[in-house]
Amino acid sequence: MTTRDQILEAAASLFVEEGFVSCTTRQIAERAGIRQASVYYHFSSKDEILLELLSSSIRPSLGFATALRESPDAGRDPAARLCALVVADVRTLAGARHNIASLYELPEVQEKPEYAGFRADRAELIRVYGDFAEAVVPLVDRALCGTLVMQLVESVIGLRTAGRFRPEYETDIARACLRMLGLQDPRIGAAFDAAQDLLVE
Repeated sequence: MTTRDQILEAAASLFVEEGFVSCTTRQIAERAGIRQASVYYHFSSKDEILLELLSSSIRPSLGFATALRESPDAGRDPAARLCALVVADVRTLAGARHNIASLYELPEVQEKPEYAGFRADRAELIRVYGDFAEAVVPLVDRALCGTLVMQLVESVIGLRTAGRFRPEYETDIARACLRMLGLQDPRIGAAFDAAQDLLVE
C-alpha cells in the first residue's frame, strides 16, 4: 500500500468513526503511522482527502455507465443495461472504504465549492439513471425516476451503517428498481440474466 493509500485508508476510518469536523490531519497521520508533513505532501487539506474518498465512491459507476452507453450489446435490452448499472453501483458503494458514502450529506460536502465536482458527478449519475429508465419505459419522468433509482441504490449506505447489508441485496435492489418502473417478473428475470453478461465484459 502506498503512502497515499495509507492516508486515504486512515482518513476514511477516522471520518466515519470520529466525524469529519472533529478529525485532524495529525490524527490521520498517527492512524496511518506517518508524519503529519507526509499528509500535506500528498494532500493540501482535509477537504481534499474527503473529496478523493467521495469521488472514489462514484467514479467507477460513472465510468461503467459510459461503457454501457457505448456497448452495442447493452442497447439490445435497456432493462439489462439499467440492471447492470445498479448492480455495479451497489457493489461500488458496498465495497467503498469504511462506508465513506455515509458522509455524502455533510454540510461541507453540500455547500463548499471544493466539493462542486463531486456534486456534479453525483448529479450526472442521477441523470444517467433517468436516461436509462426512460429507455426502459418511454415517457416516464426522467428526473424523478433517476432520483428514485439513486435512492434505492444508496439504501446500501444505511444498510452498511446498521450492519445489515448482505451481498445478495445487490440483486434485490436491482430487481426493485425494475419493479418500480412497472416491469413484471418474467422481463425482470430476463433483464437480470442479460445484465450478468454486461457485468463481466
